[in-house]
Amino acid sequence: MDSWILSIVAFLPLLGAFFILLLPNDHHVSIKHSAWFFSILTFVASLCLLFRFDTVATGMQFVANIPWVSELGISYHVGIDGISLLLVLLTTFLTSIAILSTFSAVEHSHKGFYASLLLLETGMLGVFVTLDLFMFYVFWEVMLIPMYFLIGVWGGQRRVYAAIKFVLFTMVGSLLMLVALLVLYFEYHTIFGEYTFDLLKITGMPLTREMQMWLFAAFGLAFIIKVPMWPFHTWLPDAHVEAPTAGSVILAGVLLKMGAYGFLRFCLPIFPVATFEFMPLISVLAVIGIIYGALVAMVQKDIKSLVAFSSVSHMGFIMLGMMTLNLQGMEGSIIQMINHGISTGALFILVGMIYERRHTRLISEYGGLAGRVPVYSTFFMIVLLSSIGVPGTNGFIGEFTILLGAWSYNKVYAILAASGVIFAACYMLWMYQRVFYGKITNKANEKLTDLTLREKVVLVPLVIMIFWIGFYPKPFFELMEPSVKTIITQVEKGRGMYEANKEARAVQSALDEEAANGNGDDQ
Repeated sequence: MDSWILSIVAFLPLLGAFFILLLPNDHHVSIKHSAWFFSILTFVASLCLLFRFDTVATGMQFVANIPWVSELGISYHVGIDGISLLLVLLTTFLTSIAILSTFSAVEHSHKGFYASLLLLETGMLGVFVTLDLFMFYVFWEVMLIPMYFLIGVWGGQRRVYAAIKFVLFTMVGSLLMLVALLVLYFEYHTIFGEYTFDLLKITGMPLTREMQMWLFAAFGLAFIIKVPMWPFHTWLPDAHVEAPTAGSVILAGVLLKMGAYGFLRFCLPIFPVATFEFMPLISVLAVIGIIYGALVAMVQKDIKSLVAFSSVSHMGFIMLGMMTLNLQGMEGSIIQMINHGISTGALFILVGMIYERRHTRLISEYGGLAGRVPVYSTFFMIVLLSSIGVPGTNGFIGEFTILLGAWSYNKVYAILAASGVIFAACYMLWMYQRVFYGKITNKANEKLTDLTLREKVVLVPLVIMIFWIGFYPKPFFELMEPSVKTIITQVEKGRGMYEANKEARAVQSALDEEAANGNGDDQ
C-alpha cells in the first residue's frame, strides 16, 4: 500500500474531475458537492502519508518506480521527503478550502470550473511527488491549462489579458527548462552509458563549472518566473486581480511555491558549484523584491492588488532564506512557504467574501465595517496579523527563522529584509484602518451581512493553522529537518570546487593584469 498511496493522492482529484464531467450541466449543487467531496477525500488520503511518514529517515519514502518507456529511460517514479510532504499537505488542504469558498461565487459553467480546479490539483501534486524529470516537466505544463481557463473564463474584466500573460511568462521559462533537461539527459548518457530521467541518479553527476552555470541559469529562470522574483513578477498582480477567488488562493498558496520547490529539488543539489556562484545575485534580487513589493503594495487602491504585491514581498523572504544555505534560513524558507500559503490564501478568501457582497474591491468604497460585520472584521484582523508576522502567529515563526539564517549569511541583507516587515505592518494596518474603522460613509455598506456558517467553516481551519504553527511549530520543523540537512550536504560538496575555481580565476586575473602592465612598460 505504501508504494501506491502517493499515486492515489495524486490522481484522486483527476478521478473527481472525470466524475464531474459526467454529471448533467444543470445539476449545480451536485457538481459543487462532488468537487468538495473529492477534494476532502484527497486531503484525508494525504493525511495517511503524514501518519505513516518516518521523520528520522533521510531518503525518499512511499517510492514507486515502474518502467514506462524503458528505451528512453522514462519511468513512473514517485516518492516524497519531508519537504514535499509538507507541500502535498498544503495543496490538498488549500484546495478543499478553496472549493468550499466558491459555492456562492461561481455564476456560470459550474462543471468546467470545478473540473478545472481538480485537474489543477492533480498537476500540482504531480510536481511535488515525481522523481522523474520527464514526468516533472509534464506535470509542470499540465498546470498551465486549468489555471489559464480559471483566469480566462471565470476571471474579471481583463481576464483574457491576464491569462495570456500568465501563460506566456511561464512558457518562456518552461522551454528553457526543457532544453536543460535534455542536456542533462544526454550528458548522463555520455558519462554513464545509459539514458535516464531519474532525478536521484542525475543528482550528484559530475558536471563542469561552465555546464553547471548554464544549466542552473536555464532551470533558475523558469523557477524565478514562477516564484516570481523581481523583475520577473509583472504577470503576478494581473493574474491575482483578475482570477476568481479560488484561482487566487491556489495561485498564491501553491503555484508560487513550485518555483521555490524547484530550486530546492533541482538547482541546489544538482548544480552545487553554480549555486554558490549565483547565490549573491539571487539574494540581491530577493532583497529588492522584499522592499519593492512592500512599497508598491503601500500605494494600491484595490485590496486584492495590495495582497498580490504583498506576495511579491513575502516570496522574497522565502528566496532569501533559501539562499543562506544554512539550516535556520532554509528551514525558515520552507515553513514560510506553508505560512504564506495559509495567510495569503485566507486574505484572498476574505477579499472574495466582501467582493461577493459589494462587487467592488476599492479601499475608498469601504469604511466603518467593523461595527457592521464584526465577525468578518475579527477574522480579517487575525489573518492580517499573521501576514505581517506578529508573535504568536505563523508568520512570525517563518520570518524570524529566515532573518536568523540571513544574519549568519549577510548582516546587510538581514537588516534590509527586516525593513520589509516594518513596511508590511504599515500597508496592512493602514488598509485595515481605512476599510474597517471610521464612520460608514457609503450607504451600500449599511446593508452588509456578516459571515454565514459556510464562510466560518472555510476560515476556522485557516485560523487554527495560523495559531498552531505560531505557538507550536516543532512538528513542522521535525518533518523537514532531515531533508534540509541532506540538501545542505549535497550543496556543500560543491563548495571546494567553487573555492578552487574562484582562486584559479583570481590568479589568472592577476597574471593577465601583470602581463598587461608588462606590455605597457615595454612600449
